[in-house]
Amino acid sequence: MAASPSGDAATRRVREAAVARGLDIEVRESPRASSLEEAAALRGITPSDIVKTLVVKGKGDAGYLFALIPGDRAISWPKLRALVGANRLRLPEPHLALEATGYERGTITPVGSENDWPVYADERMAGRRVSMGAGAHGWSLSVDADALIASYGATVADISDPIEEIRRP
Repeated sequence: MAASPSGDAATRRVREAAVARGLDIEVRESPRASSLEEAAALRGITPSDIVKTLVVKGKGDAGYLFALIPGDRAISWPKLRALVGANRLRLPEPHLALEATGYERGTITPVGSENDWPVYADERMAGRRVSMGAGAHGWSLSVDADALIASYGATVADISDPIEEIRRP
């Protein structure tokens, strides 16, 4: 099992990977927040400008992919399955996500990941500057979403739903 990197090691890996890909990022400490809204306020941005990086596992040995979802939205499993042509996708157990990326859940980013899994970006993040995990708890990175999408050859599509639709009783 992969060990969780320290903040210095993880953010160094993120910075080095960004340089290698020609990405201009800003890595900074990110205070712990109790909600998406509080995290956005602490960063001086809107909740939709925080992007969650989800590592998603295919069936069997199908491998993994990254799904980039705006903070105010939730992954749409039917949309993502249709896009990737898979009838089964899931979030892996925390130890599998760590092994697949080198990052713990809540810190995952494609930037500097141990593996270059395919990246799928929700279309709503295009044209924005976004904030996301930076490989270690207590840290975030900011990046131009279009530059991130281009540097990873990401597939851009509608792969999310409003959180309100998911939370309905």
